[in-house]
Amino acid sequence: MKKIIILFTFVFSLVYCYGQKTEIIVIGNIHQAVPNYNSDTIVNILNKVQPDYLLQELDSSFFTQDFKFKEKASENEGIASEKYISKNPQTQMRPFEFEGRNEYRKINGFNPTEHLAISLLDSLYKKNLLTKQQNKIYKQYVDVLEPLKKAASGKPKDFNNSRNDKICEERQYYQYVKLLKIMGQRAEFSNHFYTKPNGKKITYEKGFQLASEFWDLRNQTMAKNILKIANENSGKKLVVLTGFMHRYYIISELKKLTKNNKNIAIKEFYEE
Repeated sequence: MKKIIILFTFVFSLVYCYGQKTEIIVIGNIHQAVPNYNSDTIVNILNKVQPDYLLQELDSSFFTQDFKFKEKASENEGIASEKYISKNPQTQMRPFEFEGRNEYRKINGFNPTEHLAISLLDSLYKKNLLTKQQNKIYKQYVDVLEPLKKAASGKPKDFNNSRNDKICEERQYYQYVKLLKIMGQRAEFSNHFYTKPNGKKITYEKGFQLASEFWDLRNQTMAKNILKIANENSGKKLVVLTGFMHRYYIISELKKLTKNNKNIAIKEFYEE
C-alpha cells in the first residue's frame, strides 16, 4: 500500500509539472552597483518572482559540479543570487553563457581589437577626418546611447521593456553593422594591426568584423542554452540574469525558438 501511495504521488507530481507552463523571465541588469541599481534591487525582484532556477551569464568554468560559484560573486547578479539562495536553498543556479567566451575572444584576436578599432574611429571623428556621411553615422551611434543611459538611471522596469529593447537593438546595429561599414571604407583600419597570442597579426577591420559575427553567435548560443535548461525543467520558473544590452536579442531568439511550443511562456518580472 505504501509503495502504491509513493507511486501515485510521483505520477501526480509528473502530471502536475507537465501540466504547468515553463516560465522564462529575462531580466536585463546593470552589472556593477550604481545608486539606483544594486544586488538588493535584484533580490527584491526575485522575492516577488520566486524562481526555481537562476540562470547566470557565465560559463561552466565559474561553477562547481553542484552549480555553486567557485569564487565569491563580484557583480550584482551573482551577489543577489547568493543572497536569495541563502534564504531559498531550493532555488538552483545554472550557466548559460557561450562556453569559453573570454578565451575565444583572445584566441581570435577581437579582444582587444574591437575596442582599439572603436577608439581609432572615435579619434577620426573628433578630429573631423571622416566623410560627411561617415560623420553622420558615427554621431547617430553616439547619440543613440543617451536614451539608454537615461533608462538605466531609472527603475528596473525602465530598461526592461520592449521600447528600451528596440533602442538597444538599434544601438547594436549601429555598432556592429554601420561602424563596420565605415571601417571597410577607410584604409586606417586595414593598416593598423594587433598581434594575437599566437604571434599572428590581425587588422583592426578584421578584428571588428569577427567581433560583429561573435555578437550574433554569442547571443544565439545563449538563447539555445537557456531553452535547453527550460526543456530539461518542465513546469519550472527560470529567471535569466543578463546584461540589459543582451536582453532584446535573447528574448527575440527565444520567441523564435519557442514559436510552436505552447508549454513555454516568456514573461516580464513585473507581470507576476
